[in-house]
Amino acid sequence: MRASRLVSLLLLLQTRGRMTAQELADELEVSVRTVYRDVESLGASGVPVYADRGPAGGYRLLDGYRTRLTGLTGDEAGTLFLAGVPGPAAELGLGSVLAAAELKLRASLPGELADRADRVRERFHLDAPGWFRADEPTPHLATVADAVWRERMLEVRYLRWKAPREVTRTLAPLGVVLKAGRWYLVATSRDKVTAYRVANVLDAALLDEPARRPPGFDLASFWGGWTERYERGVYTAQATVRMTAEALDRMAYLFPPEMSRVARASAGPVGDDGRLTTTVPIESVRHGHTQLLRLGADAEVLDPPELRERLAETARGLAGTYLEAELRGAGDPLGPKDEAAAPVGRGQAVDASA
Repeated sequence: MRASRLVSLLLLLQTRGRMTAQELADELEVSVRTVYRDVESLGASGVPVYADRGPAGGYRLLDGYRTRLTGLTGDEAGTLFLAGVPGPAAELGLGSVLAAAELKLRASLPGELADRADRVRERFHLDAPGWFRADEPTPHLATVADAVWRERMLEVRYLRWKAPREVTRTLAPLGVVLKAGRWYLVATSRDKVTAYRVANVLDAALLDEPARRPPGFDLASFWGGWTERYERGVYTAQATVRMTAEALDRMAYLFPPEMSRVARASAGPVGDDGRLTTTVPIESVRHGHTQLLRLGADAEVLDPPELRERLAETARGLAGTYLEAELRGAGDPLGPKDEAAAPVGRGQAVDASA
């Protein structure tokens, strides 16, 4: 354990340059006192590590010092080949670069590690998009990615959901993210960092102006916070719904995660009729209508009245459609339409129910 930590400390200093004891402790998840002891051990073993004093100080390696010691384990070697994601890399225009990098990495591994990496690649495959989702056309992804790599400003014509639909924006690109098979550009616009769906970029042009990155910006941290705020902020209304326990279970498979999570957390006790009352977050009456229809007769909206009435109108329309089909004869749209031609007993049954 300690030997692995010493290797990690050495590689951190080699790849990042000067680092404070606190920064090293945070990366290695140990105390600052442990870092002091580890640095002393590295120095005693002949590694030229130095401490610079002062506010801008920290530990660093002697200029030009490099180590080929990586301490790469079998699990780590195999995981590297899982991280390639050939499909997305090809979309970014990096397919051949990735293939060359994998070939070089494979050639540099000792026999046992190389065999393990091959087994991992043969037995595991990552398919990022969800079921029943075709790839989105992203004709400007390469231009967007080029702006990110080269740290250049980007001018885009973008299609958004509110009026005016088409807008032109000058962006400082910070990174690209692949989320459930969809590409997003994280960029600064008008001093605000936000995300743009690359499929909605109608045109993109690279500018000569350099893009400035906010100090301390971390793409993964931003994305985690942004997605959480987006998922919570998109549901601006809620519906009170009485449903069966089975319908509540089905929500996990049919509904977005946030809707299912809140409904389960808000669910009351199951009554003698097998139903419970809960709160379901919705974006709007129209959105709630589309989503809650999936539960059919297993769910009854109690509030808001607008949503309840819209579902009732749909139910009446469906009932009218299918009852009319029954009148035409066994649901056959080409069947007899007058009562005399209807099958014996069918007309009387309909009259009795009316």
